[in-house]
Amino acid sequence: MTKMNELRAKFLNYYRERGHAVIPSSPLVPENDSSTLFTSSGMQPLVPYLLGEKHPAGKRLTDSQKSFRAVDIEEVGDARHTTFFEMLGNWSLGDYFKEEQLPWIFNFLVDEVGLDPAKLYVTVFAGDEKLKIPRDDAAIAIWQKLFAERGINAKIGERIFLYDQKKNWWSRSGEPAQMPAGEPGGPDSEIFYDFGTQLQCHEKSQWKNKQCHPNCDCGRFVEIANSVFMQYQKQADGSFATLQQKNVDYGGGLERLLMAVENKNDVFTTSAFAPLIEILLAETKLSYSAANPLEKKSIRIVADHIRAAVMLMSDGVLPSNKEQGYILRRLLRRAILMADKLQLGDAWLSAAADFLSQQYAEVYPQVKTQNELIKAELEKEAKKFKSTLRNGLKELNKLTEIDGQKAFFLYESCGFPFELTQEIAAQRGLKVDEQAFLQAKMQHQALSKSQSEAKFKGGLADAQAITVQFHTATHLLLAALRKFVKADAYQKGSNITAERARLDFTLDAPLTSEQKQQVEDQINAWIKADLPVKKTMHNKEEALKMVGGSVFADRYPDQVSVYTIEGASQEICVGPHVEHTGEIGPVKIAKEKSVSAGVRRLYLLKAAA
Repeated sequence: MTKMNELRAKFLNYYRERGHAVIPSSPLVPENDSSTLFTSSGMQPLVPYLLGEKHPAGKRLTDSQKSFRAVDIEEVGDARHTTFFEMLGNWSLGDYFKEEQLPWIFNFLVDEVGLDPAKLYVTVFAGDEKLKIPRDDAAIAIWQKLFAERGINAKIGERIFLYDQKKNWWSRSGEPAQMPAGEPGGPDSEIFYDFGTQLQCHEKSQWKNKQCHPNCDCGRFVEIANSVFMQYQKQADGSFATLQQKNVDYGGGLERLLMAVENKNDVFTTSAFAPLIEILLAETKLSYSAANPLEKKSIRIVADHIRAAVMLMSDGVLPSNKEQGYILRRLLRRAILMADKLQLGDAWLSAAADFLSQQYAEVYPQVKTQNELIKAELEKEAKKFKSTLRNGLKELNKLTEIDGQKAFFLYESCGFPFELTQEIAAQRGLKVDEQAFLQAKMQHQALSKSQSEAKFKGGLADAQAITVQFHTATHLLLAALRKFVKADAYQKGSNITAERARLDFTLDAPLTSEQKQQVEDQINAWIKADLPVKKTMHNKEEALKMVGGSVFADRYPDQVSVYTIEGASQEICVGPHVEHTGEIGPVKIAKEKSVSAGVRRLYLLKAAA
């Protein structure tokens, strides 16, 4: 067992012994949720339950959630950031609170994992007088007691650091002022590991030349744990009231914890990445430890991006020009460019995929079972990108001047890093305005972030009625496909918006015109019949027998909800759905296409009544 697998198992077992149900990781692409592109944190799949909905597994939960953050792509290249990571989590849904959580996580880190308590520092919410939210004295008292038991005098400002709402407050909307009425939130308490590599904050820090402390972001301190205490709810008048159901939402990065356990302040030197990097550099004379700063940054980017790409592809994402596929394509193209710069040779893509399929085989078996498909797609994308590069060079050669917007176009659309544009332009005696390029890039990032946040805040749970109608229509679509096209067709993914429904399903060949008409007619017949849609709860094994199995079986908790459309469909799903099919109204099949080998995609639109 690798150290990473050992840490993951140790965490889950620790909380299992304390009454927590171990729930499976949700996919990197949220199922039946068009509100966000990726699962980017451990709490994201559990938001409905943190807001009060009852979880079928109970009030105490734990998991290791696969996560991907596209906003971190540009940060990769330093010693800490990765785009793909796993978030260890435990939750109390109205059960225990600070008095149990803080000792549990502290003792896990010290007694179970073996970290030196003298290297652990904590942060606590400082309070806010204007909002009448007090300093978290309860957390401070607990921490001082815990450290004292280990012979450490935990003074405020030396071992315990107080920060305002910008650092030690959590809600879905961010700081208290940004929270809408009814939104829950609360203070959090973070644990940092001290690598002891800095005495003063570096020049880029807002605290430069001051005493180093946990949140200075210089690299000396790395956050490894964060316990959020959801104990407040914002009122209509802007004030905060105490929640009746107080929740604990804990998250700790598995890779960050591995850094602390192995006492390595560079995540790429840990056992999670070092073997992969060794494989990547096998055909070169480079070594990671001896690489210069530019080479080291390129190596980190290649290692991170190929790992993230393989994990995304194992969850069904394929390179494309839209949504998740676009992000995947961007990752791969950036990795390929850096690999060429490092002269990694031709075999690195396949070799990396083989290694990752073994590394994650035990916990995420789909990475191994889909390895050949992943390798084929990687090679296909690499070949396509070389063609894109040639076209980009043609565009570049047409330009007689390169301003910031044009440089950003080459970067975003043609995959040209700014440095590559600079280098090629310099050969032609042209200069590129770096500040103008960065400004164009920042504007694009700000727009992307605001759109992403808007999506996340919308959420499927608050979707329009038409989106819910389309969701139920996908169940009817799959049932009709099984009736007229392939009896054992399975859903491989879906994406529901207010404009249309999209269903990916298993099928080797396109539908005939006759089959499409049969499927469409059957869906509309079921809709016209106004069939009731009923939800029932079952244990997983019973539910799988009821619905005839599912390709997502390994991701389901022990208790699941089954939606039955009388006489038509029976599927495991989290909802929401219409109460009767007549609410959907007439639909039509808009188009069909191939997604990958053995997987087809159909689109449904609303039809005229």
